[in-house]
Amino acid sequence: VQLQASGGGLVQAGGSLRLSCAASGRTFSSYAMGWFRQGPGKEREFVAASSWSGGSTLYADSVKGRFTISRDNAKNTAYLQMNSLKPEDTAVYYCAAAGGLSDHPKETAEYDFWGQGTLVTVSS
Repeated sequence: VQLQASGGGLVQAGGSLRLSCAASGRTFSSYAMGWFRQGPGKEREFVAASSWSGGSTLYADSVKGRFTISRDNAKNTAYLQMNSLKPEDTAVYYCAAAGGLSDHPKETAEYDFWGQGTLVTVSS
């Protein structure tokens, strides 16, 4: 699976962005999808994950209630809707695909394929 993340940019605190992750190659709907982020000087951290159907999702506590992960298997695309953005959300955001048994994996090692990342900058 090849993944292409897009949609990042500069936004003011309180604003919104929607990230997209377009997949090509193997059957997209076979994979759980996740979003991770890596801020300046920080390790990559889990943000959100969705089961293959989109029926089950999981969020990091820091984004719960503000971010929403979704997917459109007909379009081979996953999304991350980010609302009420904060300066601490500034990071490079990565999408990833996992072919294992977990509905919504949280660990980077559980993911098989990664996109190239898209930068989100939130100004105060």
